[in-house]
Amino acid sequence: MERESVSSSNIASIGYEENSETLEIEFLNGGVYQYFDVPKQVYDGLMGADSHGKYLAANIKGTYRYSKV
Repeated sequence: MERESVSSSNIASIGYEENSETLEIEFLNGGVYQYFDVPKQVYDGLMGADSHGKYLAANIKGTYRYSKV
């Protein structure tokens, strides 16, 4: 999955696969996580957020299944 670099104090890059609704996040510490069944509007909200980390914490973590890659 291709990821786009973002300006964040915690996140290095973000990718999204629309067909499978899989969100992939690479953190600055090198960890990569995939979140499953994430609607495109949630991804769009994450990419458009003033703070990617705050949006992730408020809208994605604890809501969607995930796996460390």
